[in-house]
Amino acid sequence: MEVETPVSAQHHESGTSTPVGTRRSFFTRVTAIIASFIGISMAVPILGYVVAPAFHRRKKEWVPVSAIDDLPLHEPQALDYTVTIKDGWHETKSTKGVWAIKHSQDEVTVFSPICPHLGCGFRWDGQDRLFKCPCHGSIYDLKGSVQAGPAPRPLDSLPMKVENGQLMVIYKEFKSGLSEQVEL
Repeated sequence: MEVETPVSAQHHESGTSTPVGTRRSFFTRVTAIIASFIGISMAVPILGYVVAPAFHRRKKEWVPVSAIDDLPLHEPQALDYTVTIKDGWHETKSTKGVWAIKHSQDEVTVFSPICPHLGCGFRWDGQDRLFKCPCHGSIYDLKGSVQAGPAPRPLDSLPMKVENGQLMVIYKEFKSGLSEQVEL
């Protein structure tokens, strides 16, 4: 007959008994957890700072283009100005143009210089008192309405305001060839 030895005696005899946890393994785990927490808490804001600008659309700002008193009444003026474009981390300076028409001291209309038909630049014909596009013959009046040609919509007016005697504009570009304005 065989005599069974207790389980604890078997482990002592074979020499494979180890404690369930040691102080060293406990501190190793606690240190790893704390280091992970610190690493994650630093990585989230850094990652947000690095990645966030790529998801922002270009910010458009009000830009002064002319003193309101420098604009003649009922006579369109081609105005050029330089704007800084911020796209994510990239900044560029670009010269833009607009057409401004002062109807009264309080009322000004500003048009994009791009023909809504196919994106050509139009010009002012002072003799006929019309805007004319040389590409395909679209013609517009002082209010931007289509008078002739294949243009699918009136001239694109831009947001404007008068602040401290300065005409301020937000430059926008629109998709050409469509009957409604679709901003690019």
